[in-house]
Amino acid sequence: MQKDSIALLKQLFEEDKLTEQKIAEMRQDERKGVQTLLKRYDVKQDRMKALEQQFLAMSEFELKLRNSGYVNIAGVDEVGRGPLAGPVVAAAVVLPHDFKLLGLNDSKQLSESTREAYYEVIKDNSISYGIGIIHNDVIDSVNIYEATKLAMHDAINQLDPIADFVLVDAVPLKELSCPSESIIKGDSKSISIAAASILAKVTRDRFMKEIHMSYPAYDFASNMGYGTKHHMETLSNQGATPYHRRSFAPVGNVEVK
Repeated sequence: MQKDSIALLKQLFEEDKLTEQKIAEMRQDERKGVQTLLKRYDVKQDRMKALEQQFLAMSEFELKLRNSGYVNIAGVDEVGRGPLAGPVVAAAVVLPHDFKLLGLNDSKQLSESTREAYYEVIKDNSISYGIGIIHNDVIDSVNIYEATKLAMHDAINQLDPIADFVLVDAVPLKELSCPSESIIKGDSKSISIAAASILAKVTRDRFMKEIHMSYPAYDFASNMGYGTKHHMETLSNQGATPYHRRSFAPVGNVEVK
């Protein structure tokens, strides 16, 4: 039997078109190029299995709640509590019961390009989502913890249909119209919270890139408002922008630009 060329097998691999029969044939093929390709295939399969297992593990909270009769389960997370500048942003998202996005995880664990791609998938396939943005003036007025809760409540209140259960990352929320559970490191334990973390992260990053255009010296597009060495030096030399949090040290000790 004539063997397929390595170039053809590589093309089938790249296009994810290798059948079980073809893989079986390749395992009997002693050509070095074929065996190298098989190793790549096996690594990819192992990775996919690991992602499947991770996704199933991160779906356990939602599965238990659905088995208890809840339907619209919202995940809630925030980003931006620590920066010296910019808003705190929270997102709430209700995913359909058959939602599947292998690789979904805490937004901090994903590359920017992956976050951007997942952001669109989550928005397009969610039952509903909401995004709450609380700017630095309110943060300075009520403190960052209270501002975080305001952003979360704002995001939850945008959901339509409304949530009948809320899973939130770390921050206990009161005065909700439905039951809730606070989960420590929830963005790596719940697909709903992980999805919310991505919506919040991408939204805030885009905002910081926008204000970077007005204040490029502070490099907001890269540091996202966090206190990097460059940011601190610029803050000391040029003062604070209108987007800086005056209640955060050392911002309060410099003049507004």
